[in-house]
Amino acid sequence: MPDQPTTVQVNILDKEYLVACPEEQRDELERAAKHLDRQMREIRTSGKVFGTERIAVMAALNITHELLQKSAFSSDSSDTLSRMNEKLDQVLSGN
Repeated sequence: MPDQPTTVQVNILDKEYLVACPEEQRDELERAAKHLDRQMREIRTSGKVFGTERIAVMAALNITHELLQKSAFSSDSSDTLSRMNEKLDQVLSGN
């Protein structure tokens, strides 16, 4: 039976939010909230974007872009390793 969610308080851009999550994911949620808070503060400090909602959208776009870049790199690396394994298999099998 899954654990009951616990309520975790996180602070993002000077506002408190209560978020339900499983206890075993609490640390990850807190790390995610701190990362989002840092991103939003950097955007707010730049002075180029005004309004909490716009800052949140820009932070979400930046974080998503970072995630997609890492995912693409991981995918490219995986493809490269697969090709290398195929070549090694060919060499070892004498083909």
